[in-house]
Amino acid sequence: MFTGIILELGKVFHIKKLPKGSQLKISSKDIIKDTALGDSISVNGVCLTVNEIDKECGLMSFDVSYETLKKTTLGYLKRGDYVNLEPAVTLNTRLGGHLVSGHVEGIGFIKGINNIGEYLEIEIEAPEEILRYCIKKGSIAVDGISLTIVNVFSNSFTVVIIPHTAKMTTMGMKKIGDSVNLEPDLIAKYVEKFVRENRKDRDDILLDKLKKYGFL
Repeated sequence: MFTGIILELGKVFHIKKLPKGSQLKISSKDIIKDTALGDSISVNGVCLTVNEIDKECGLMSFDVSYETLKKTTLGYLKRGDYVNLEPAVTLNTRLGGHLVSGHVEGIGFIKGINNIGEYLEIEIEAPEEILRYCIKKGSIAVDGISLTIVNVFSNSFTVVIIPHTAKMTTMGMKKIGDSVNLEPDLIAKYVEKFVRENRKDRDDILLDKLKKYGFL
């Protein structure tokens, strides 16, 4: 579990293609200091497991499955690309953003970027399965970054990036047409499931009563 508060910009050092996936080596200066084998790290919003560490060279290695490459933007990465890094939360971690699982559920595309003073207003085109959980002032993880939704449209939503976020994450480097990993609010999904299941129970009770009294 993560919070969507990016602690470091890592850099892709090497990508090795495997028969059913790839091995990703990422350089890190800060997070690697407290990282151990088997730890979970969010890489552009994707939860990956550290399987090799070279602290002398500042490199962390991850195996990325073919399914992850297909469903996220990690398959688009190239040597030299910057990535957002966040270690998994602990019981001592401040929850500064929102609960983020690291399980990306869709890919979005930067549709527009407007400079408003020192701020960036970014419009992101998103699939329907993501937009259904988007509400004004709601939370969403974009490339692992916890952001607040400003507006929601028929096929997109907007967020505002403050100068600190633009400097500390990849959002300050984005261009129109770039792809991003999207993870909708986890709590919204639980609420939807709860409401849907309870509605089904109520509907079943209603149908039973209609049948009992001869209306069906």
